[in-house]
Amino acid sequence: MSRIVAIVGRPNVGKSTLFNRLIESNQAIVDDISGVTRDRNYGQVMWGGQSFNLIDTGGYVVGSEDVFERAIREQVHIAIEEADVLIFMVDAMSGLTPLDSDFANVIRQSKKPVLLASNKVDGTAQRDLIYDFYELGFDKIYPVSAMNGGGTGDLLDDLVENLPEYIPQEFDKDIPRFAVVGRPNVGKSSMVNMLLGREANIVTPIAGTTRDSLDTRFQAFGHDVVLIDTAGLRKKAKVKENIEFYSTLRTIRAIENCDVAILLIDAAQGLEAQDLAVLGTIQKNMRGIVIAVNKWDLVEKETNTARDMEKEIRERMEPMSDVPVVFTSVKEKQRVLRVLEAAERVFQNRQRTIPTHELNEVMLAAVARHHPPTHRGRIVSIKYVTQVKDAKVPTFLFFTNHPQHIIESYKRYLENQLRAHFDFTGTPVHIFFRKK
Repeated sequence: MSRIVAIVGRPNVGKSTLFNRLIESNQAIVDDISGVTRDRNYGQVMWGGQSFNLIDTGGYVVGSEDVFERAIREQVHIAIEEADVLIFMVDAMSGLTPLDSDFANVIRQSKKPVLLASNKVDGTAQRDLIYDFYELGFDKIYPVSAMNGGGTGDLLDDLVENLPEYIPQEFDKDIPRFAVVGRPNVGKSSMVNMLLGREANIVTPIAGTTRDSLDTRFQAFGHDVVLIDTAGLRKKAKVKENIEFYSTLRTIRAIENCDVAILLIDAAQGLEAQDLAVLGTIQKNMRGIVIAVNKWDLVEKETNTARDMEKEIRERMEPMSDVPVVFTSVKEKQRVLRVLEAAERVFQNRQRTIPTHELNEVMLAAVARHHPPTHRGRIVSIKYVTQVKDAKVPTFLFFTNHPQHIIESYKRYLENQLRAHFDFTGTPVHIFFRKK
């Protein structure tokens, strides 16, 4: 399960600046997830061989009746509950304030490891400013400069020491894990509940599930899968003022722990920007994809309604448009099992291996029909192709005399040929070129 660190504190102490510094550090491998939440609220950091998810939070004001500040307080409480370690940030230049003291009382109740970071210590002249903060009752203070990165190395060294041990979840590799994801109110829980309610006697809970999602074994109608129900994703403007602010992280966790993500979209709204952001997250994590268009019963239909909508969805998804699209109605119990069948097909496609002789027969013929473009008069040739064993997704090596001169459009051509001859629908396909 992913480890989580939250940066918390009163307003205007530099939390977002520290967040940006940590995820953009040259020493960190960063996956900044944008488009799913407000920009730069979530990032993945690696330090000292340890990785964790980093959360930025709004400024906490105790007792304020302001609607926005009250909403931020709710969000911060959720962050504290979700987090494994907390970075409590204060401002050395402003000194200890009543808001810092009030928030220290709040944060102590969490019983979580807390690292007190005193910001804006840009040199030795400011170090004496940190001592007042010992009144807050924490054993150690980390003088840092979020602006220039000073002191952040010591902070991160001790932070990773406080992270809980990372224990990868162990699952039966033969049992597919399907995460049902999407925006709120598209029918995710309704789909899971409808499936589980049919044969409740053969549904068993899985021990060791995460705090964020419900993992349930579903064994009925010839299916044996794990269903993961997740919290919905809101548009960025709505996330800002809603306690579902952190449901995004839960969805990301579910995607990390699944084989295939079933993205539910609303038939009346189609594929929106938020859905495309989730698709990007699924693709980034190299998971299989199924698009389920729910509430199809509410759409007024003409002869080609489904065909036209599917075409529009695929066009908006370019270039990752080779995915199953299933039109369903959870309310009317229409084609819900077909969604599972599509996800199982994608699961099988992710594990598909092509015999080397068959692969070369098909792909070298494709190369012969359409040769790689020459580069400054040099002929680029491909002589052999093989599939990489034990890769997370279908991965192919093409051996060529000039791997550096294979252009992106030709790489797409080869991927399209692979998909045209072998069933890789719904799964990413990786192509690499090596010197022969």
